[in-house]
Amino acid sequence: MKIIKYKITEQYSEEINYGILKNDEVYKIIGDIFDDFSVGDKVANLNEIELMAPIDPPNIIAIGLNYRDHAEESGLEIPERPIIFLKATTSLTGPNTDIILPRMAADEVDYEAELAVVIGRECKNIKKEEVYDFILGYICANDVSARDCQLRRDKQWARAKSFDTFAPIGSVIETDLDPSNCKITSILNGEIMQDSNTSNMIFDVKELVSYLSQNMTLKPGTVIMTGTPKGVGFAREKPIYLQAGDTIEIKIEGIGNLKNSVIKEES
Repeated sequence: MKIIKYKITEQYSEEINYGILKNDEVYKIIGDIFDDFSVGDKVANLNEIELMAPIDPPNIIAIGLNYRDHAEESGLEIPERPIIFLKATTSLTGPNTDIILPRMAADEVDYEAELAVVIGRECKNIKKEEVYDFILGYICANDVSARDCQLRRDKQWARAKSFDTFAPIGSVIETDLDPSNCKITSILNGEIMQDSNTSNMIFDVKELVSYLSQNMTLKPGTVIMTGTPKGVGFAREKPIYLQAGDTIEIKIEGIGNLKNSVIKEES
């Protein structure tokens, strides 16, 4: 099942709802996606709506260095336990929106293709074998990062990961997915930059969610970005960073794609 959040703009109003996407047809969800809901009548075709970020998360939790090849290309040791950081919820943006290069850190903005988990039920201290009972679904995500802030200026990750629009997610929440074996790619201006599989994670989804739940309460709607594979811009022999006019696309097998354009912040 593919859950979307969408907007229909009419002459005098805008209506925002959750829906189910079936073969480019949109059906309205009746009820609460975190509780009981049913699928209502068809309301539109995909080309008649505006897709939005499919969830408004209470927290965006992210995992660093969770693919062995990415840790190696970064010149860092393989972590013994998950490396946790947070992205500000104000960094959230949706599909088909602009990633904005911030005026104060526009020169080394990088892409990171990631599988993200959406928590469906509040959980704390859960075991690995219980994890799937607490997951609503999975989405494509891009952990956009200002590398100059991350690696030299601040030497920690909070600001570098949290500029406005630095957390694109979408376009759908896929509820029926085995997250352990999905092809994951990033495509910059039509060229494949990252090409891997979620089977290459150091810590898989069950390990991550269980571990996180032992550190903090995971509320419904929490988004967990699970790390990125090899191929990011800063680690290349000749670094490649996002530039105004670029298009960056994240694709994950079984979910779909997330596409965003890139612009400069206006003065």
